[in-house]
Amino acid sequence: MSNEKQMKLDLHEVIKRPMVTEKTQAAIENNRYTFEVLPSATKADIKTAIQTLFNVTVESVNTMNRMGKTRVFRGRKGQRQNTKKAIVRLKTGDSIATGLGA
Repeated sequence: MSNEKQMKLDLHEVIKRPMVTEKTQAAIENNRYTFEVLPSATKADIKTAIQTLFNVTVESVNTMNRMGKTRVFRGRKGQRQNTKKAIVRLKTGDSIATGLGA
């Protein structure tokens, strides 16, 4: 396997999914897109992945770690997974097709 294929695979692993909520849809009007990302990904990794996969220019990346909630199921305690969220601001005029809306 060549290094190019390995790099592409890593880029696809960095971005897990776009986050779709009312708040994130309102932020799209200000060129801010929200993604769930790999917890070990850095801001530089996220920026490179977004620019390469969507062919846009990223101005800034803000990240936050969300701790998983503790839950009880059938008397046993468990914990949901910890996740990392990235808010990406794009250059004016760039956009990402999210596939939502009419």
